[in-house]
Amino acid sequence: MSSIITGEAVVLELRPASFAARALGLILDVIAHIILLILLIILISMASRDLDEAAVQALILSSVVFSFVIVPVTVETLTRGRSLGKLATGLRIVRDDGGSIRFRHAVIRGLLGFLEIYLTFGGLAIAVALFNDRSKRLGDVVAGTYSLRQRVPSEPRILPGAPPYLQAWVSMADIGRVPDATARRAGTFVQQAYLMAPASRTRMATALATELAHYVAPPPPPGTRPDDYIGAVLGERRNRELNRLRQAEQRNSTVGERLSRLPFSRST
Repeated sequence: MSSIITGEAVVLELRPASFAARALGLILDVIAHIILLILLIILISMASRDLDEAAVQALILSSVVFSFVIVPVTVETLTRGRSLGKLATGLRIVRDDGGSIRFRHAVIRGLLGFLEIYLTFGGLAIAVALFNDRSKRLGDVVAGTYSLRQRVPSEPRILPGAPPYLQAWVSMADIGRVPDATARRAGTFVQQAYLMAPASRTRMATALATELAHYVAPPPPPGTRPDDYIGAVLGERRNRELNRLRQAEQRNSTVGERLSRLPFSRST
């Protein structure tokens, strides 16, 4: 598993595709390209009655280049690194920094792919991929790309809450109108805190706790950790909002029942 550190010091875990998954996707792509080439050759043979031998050979060569180079490059460029085989195996080609590939990456992969996959019957691609920690083939090494797994189990959502030593305080605290931007940043921090480096986590938690403190009274007990403070405030804020919504729904239901029992006069 590889990782990329964003500007907010959040470590993004990226899962490169295994050798077996890449091989399966490649086999499916090769089968699709061969089927396309066979169909083109059939069309050429049907129209070859009015053509000389040199023209037929030129058309066959063009069909080979079209099926094995132009089509893969075009598909990967338009889909930003996807293909039929990659769709079936849940893979995608990305740059080494995790971004989407561009036309030049697809061209390099397509040209070298014709050499290492078709001219060497996959031997060169297998030899390079086996000795690479990301299962890169030669085209990936030169283009600066690799295959990324997109079908991964989703991480469970972390619900903020108060630790035991803050429950009594937060239940009595006065939580004011927290700005949406502040609440959104604090919520994002709670979800991604475990991915951050310890120093960056402490620094960001302290800054967010200081910002939230302007809308919460009284102050928390001495020795409260900033990340615990954030979780307690956000959790209590969520619970109170949920209770208000439930009470409003109950009031609306009660008013609706009373209105439904009132006699309605008909206009004459």
